[in-house]
Amino acid sequence: MKTRHQLIEMRCIPSSDCKPLSPAEIELQLSALAGWKFADGAINRTYKFANYHETIAFVNGLATIAHLHNHHPDLFVSYNRCTVALSTHDVDGISENDFIIAALADMCYQINRKNE
Repeated sequence: MKTRHQLIEMRCIPSSDCKPLSPAEIELQLSALAGWKFADGAINRTYKFANYHETIAFVNGLATIAHLHNHHPDLFVSYNRCTVALSTHDVDGISENDFIIAALADMCYQINRKNE
């Protein structure tokens, strides 16, 4: 298991080089990331915001991170919340890349909250 800090310092690898994590590995790694759950074949977390502007600021920040890592989450956006869902399609499951982006999403959320 990697800590949140270790995940933040990592870079995603090409998804063609990824290996799927076992259910036990997924559950263990989830314990390092508060608020994340495994459901419907993806790891998921919903972030709450005060308004639409804050929600979109988070989405834009996370989009930049995802682009830099070439690993893109599914985002479900409404007025004051955004649900992030991560899976690695090339392995038909969850890979370490998903946890890297999850940790970076948490970091992005914390930065967004500090800038209010």
